[in-house]
Amino acid sequence: MPLLASVPQALNRRLIAVKPITVPTTSPATDPAIDPSTGSSPARNVSGGIEGDIERGLDLQVKVTAPLEGANLPVIVFSHGNAWSMDGYEPLVDRWAAAGFVVIQPTHLDSRRRRIGFDDPRFATIWRVRIADLHAVLDHLDDIVDQVPGLPERVDAGRIAVVGHSWGGQSAGALLGARVLDADGTPGEDFTHPSVKAGVLIATTGTGDTLTPFALEHLPFMRPGYSTMATPALVIAGGKDQSAMSTRGPDWFSDAYTFSPAPKRLLTITDGEHTLGGLAGEAVKETSDEDPARVALVADAVAAYLLDVLSGDATAWQDLQQQAAASSGAFGIQSK
Repeated sequence: MPLLASVPQALNRRLIAVKPITVPTTSPATDPAIDPSTGSSPARNVSGGIEGDIERGLDLQVKVTAPLEGANLPVIVFSHGNAWSMDGYEPLVDRWAAAGFVVIQPTHLDSRRRRIGFDDPRFATIWRVRIADLHAVLDHLDDIVDQVPGLPERVDAGRIAVVGHSWGGQSAGALLGARVLDADGTPGEDFTHPSVKAGVLIATTGTGDTLTPFALEHLPFMRPGYSTMATPALVIAGGKDQSAMSTRGPDWFSDAYTFSPAPKRLLTITDGEHTLGGLAGEAVKETSDEDPARVALVADAVAAYLLDVLSGDATAWQDLQQQAAASSGAFGIQSK
């Protein structure tokens, strides 16, 4: 049973959504805080230094969804899966907003509306632009929420989480401390962001030692190292999620939990496939296991976890644990 089903007033909460909002992207040439020779600021890499060799050439645009009422609202920055955009994932986003979160969704360069496919020579470095997008959203959070009437005074910028699905999970994981490993296993740059207090990785890339030939050729960045991912996080995996990018089975999607340091939690949905019931939307072609109840479970588990770690309200998470124990193996929870 979805966690919010027992709180009808939450599900009936009125929401506001504003799009598109254009977000500035920093570049070494225009940001005086960045050393042009390294692309780095004194404290950390920022969006201009992360993008690497790609010329964006397109505005970074986001959608903001929030409840019409309520104060001290925590923030979720959500990174979509490959080919999607700020217009996807409404079954998740609307439910999170109903639970009291402000949700910001950037459209990354790999969105199908950008027409940059696997065979595009720019594709191999889009992973860096994705991370830059998330940094830009966080660095310009005040400017973004200012575009939504009545929202700025209701946002709690001290409680921010990043959440991602599929490739978006790897993008979000970078801000939690995961690093891309090179072919020799050497960790790459640290892309953590000081504003991020927690994260959720949904159906997220496992380690890169079992990639298929296609993935090795087109997705060489799909080598996340999780030993440095120290920020608290929830990992959500489907027990029937068989990736075409790895020769391993569904346990590949649990690597972010298995190989990262505590504190971490893992939610495994036994019959879940890659879209976990249809996270991106109703009746979309990518969904192979259409199940609105499964989508609601994922959405509510994310909200329950973040309410616990960001706000200290463990009520919904404790309810989820009780439901898992009574689910006859339909889903289970681990923690460390």
